[in-house]
Amino acid sequence: MGRFRDALAGAGLAAIAEVKRRSPSAGDLRPDGDPAALAQGFERNGAAAVSILVDERFGGSFTDLRAARRATGVPLLAKGFFTSRAELMEARDEGADAVLLLLRDLDDGHAAALLHDAAVLGLDALVEAHDAAELARAVALDAQVIGVNARDLSTFEIDRRSQLDVVARAPRDRVVIAESGIESRAQAAAAELAGADAVLVGSTLMRAGDPGAKLVELMSRPLVKICGLTREEDVAAAAEAGADLAGFVLAESPRRAEAPLPVPDTMISVGVFVGRAEDAGTDLVQLYPAENGHRGRDGILLRGGETVGHVFDLPWLTEDSAHWNRAAEAEGRVVLAGGLAPENVGAAIAAVRPWCVDASRSLEASPGIKDHERVRAFVEATR
Repeated sequence: MGRFRDALAGAGLAAIAEVKRRSPSAGDLRPDGDPAALAQGFERNGAAAVSILVDERFGGSFTDLRAARRATGVPLLAKGFFTSRAELMEARDEGADAVLLLLRDLDDGHAAALLHDAAVLGLDALVEAHDAAELARAVALDAQVIGVNARDLSTFEIDRRSQLDVVARAPRDRVVIAESGIESRAQAAAAELAGADAVLVGSTLMRAGDPGAKLVELMSRPLVKICGLTREEDVAAAAEAGADLAGFVLAESPRRAEAPLPVPDTMISVGVFVGRAEDAGTDLVQLYPAENGHRGRDGILLRGGETVGHVFDLPWLTEDSAHWNRAAEAEGRVVLAGGLAPENVGAAIAAVRPWCVDASRSLEASPGIKDHERVRAFVEATR
């Protein structure tokens, strides 16, 4: 396949940053946006690819694509409502590496013909699905790059939960992109954990004062998990501080929560169990083995029963000077826990480079009660 697919197929979550001046659902976003300057800024701030709206309904044109092509070397996605080979040729000639094909607007025969035309022209095709039925069509068409849009293009409503369910169903040998509705680091991470290789972000970046800095914020690691939450005011304080995951201990503990508390949609909820997990309605499960009446040392992070990360913790009520070194040698998503506090989390991140850092006891005023200043200090030290 081509440059666009290859740029998204590497390890970790990639970002496609989108240039669009307006949206039918939101109106004007950045009507005076300079596609060349925006594309340069996105490349400088880590975008794997840039999407350029070329449809006038979004305030875009092929002139924008041409300007972006002169300004950046990253792969460019021409985003429009393409229905003919001639339109694909124009996109290629103006500098596109990939084109969008909307299954909502194409029957299978038409889609197959456009996929063939794109391949002959040297273009990757992002085949967009909105539900499980369209995903099945994309797979049957042998689409190698599949986008799953959270936005219903008829009502413009966002349904992230349904999107993540469809992402999770996609074959792992395809490049899968979660599109629309990404407003926070946690929402991008939720797409990653569901199986997305990349997220496409447009409106959130276009609304930001500094789109490049916003892109860095959305994609930055590590994530921050505040665990041992027992009160709604502590959840609110963690969210306000910028934490990404809210942990609820549902095993015997001084920090036990009777049930998971509601979290804002800018956060991911995590139920923490020992020995055996239950369905408590959280987005993720953090499961430790049982050992001598307490938790074992290390745990796993689960989504829908599938392991999506490994938790590296300290032995129960014991220190280990090799703890960070051990975590640093691990592969995959590492959740670093055990003894982390505002005073040492920066050094821990430098040593381990974890996917997520997890703190609980060090942020308390008393067991199960968070010190909000400590929570804020921990998040700030992590960032």
